[in-house]
Amino acid sequence: MVVGGTPVGLNGSVARRKTVVDTRAAKYDRLETWAGLRVGDAIDVDGVAGRGLTFTFMAHVTNKATGESWVEAAGGRSGTNAVRSFRPEQVYAKGTLKKAGAVSLADQPGLPLG
Repeated sequence: MVVGGTPVGLNGSVARRKTVVDTRAAKYDRLETWAGLRVGDAIDVDGVAGRGLTFTFMAHVTNKATGESWVEAAGGRSGTNAVRSFRPEQVYAKGTLKKAGAVSLADQPGLPLG
C-alpha cells in the first residue's frame, strides 16, 4: 500500500527502499567505439579455434585501477550469441586476419573496415 507516495506495510511500518550502487561503472571505462569500430561491427579474432566462428564488436573496456584493457565481442558458432572477451591485439578488421602482413586494430587503429 502507498500513502502519500511512501510505501507502507500492512502493519503500518514504512518500507525502506534499498539503494543499489553499481560499482562496476566506477571501476571500468567502457567505450562503445574503438579503433574505428562501433557496436555491431563484424570483427575477426586471432587465436580462436573453430570453423564458422563469427564475432561482432560490443565494447572496449579498461580497468581504471590496473590499466588492463580488453575487447568484448558477441558471437561464436552459428546460432549462438555468447559474450566473450579478447585482448585488443587479437582483434582485426573483418576479412583482414588471413591476409599477409595483417595488423591488429590495437596496433593500427582506424584501418579500413569491411
